[in-house]
Amino acid sequence: MDKKRAIQALAIAFTLIALVGCQSGNQGGTEETASPTAGANPAGGTASGAKRSGLSRRASEAAPAAPTTQTVTVPAGTEIRVRLSSAISSATASSGSGFQGSLSEPLVVNGVTIAPRGSLVNGQVTNAVSSGRLKRPAELSLVLTSITPEGGQQTSISTHTWGVSGKSHKKRDITMIGGGAGLGAVIGAIAGGGKGAAIGSMVGAGAGTAGAYATGKKEIELPAETALTFKLSAAATFTVTKAG
Repeated sequence: MDKKRAIQALAIAFTLIALVGCQSGNQGGTEETASPTAGANPAGGTASGAKRSGLSRRASEAAPAAPTTQTVTVPAGTEIRVRLSSAISSATASSGSGFQGSLSEPLVVNGVTIAPRGSLVNGQVTNAVSSGRLKRPAELSLVLTSITPEGGQQTSISTHTWGVSGKSHKKRDITMIGGGAGLGAVIGAIAGGGKGAAIGSMVGAGAGTAGAYATGKKEIELPAETALTFKLSAAATFTVTKAG
């Protein structure tokens, strides 16, 4: 009986030793397998991070810089040169009517281009008088009201009035009337002496007056593309956009 128990105890001991040895071998294999994996992850993460950093850097270099804006004040007295987009006539224009044009020269202040050549310009007729027959001459007055830089926003402005008056045709009409009367007197004198001269003067005067009515009406005509120069009557503030 004792011998049998001893054999059983030895068998149990050998079994326990075998189990312990197998468990230790499994743990070592697991550690050896896990170790390379653990080492690979940091390397992979480093390579991935470097790749992302390179892509971000290239993207920032390729992307254009954002545009910037600045406020510029154009002082009073600055000249603004424009060309009319359409014709304006004292015969057809009316006070308060608008007109358009474009800058014939860029508007530049202290080296900064406020509005390039070709920028839209709006204006208004402040006075328009059609020429009368044997009466007052024609008149035409204009002001600018705004400038819209190409690619920018419309900005209101105030300018001194650009104006012109037609020449008075009173002197010319009197000359023509007098000339007609004198010519009639000469013809009358040749035809019948003093009496004929008096009659001829009356006929000639009528002819001279008719001539004045036919030629005395002179309008102010500004064709399209007419170049005009205005001056700011007050300072104007523009917002200028600059490419980055």
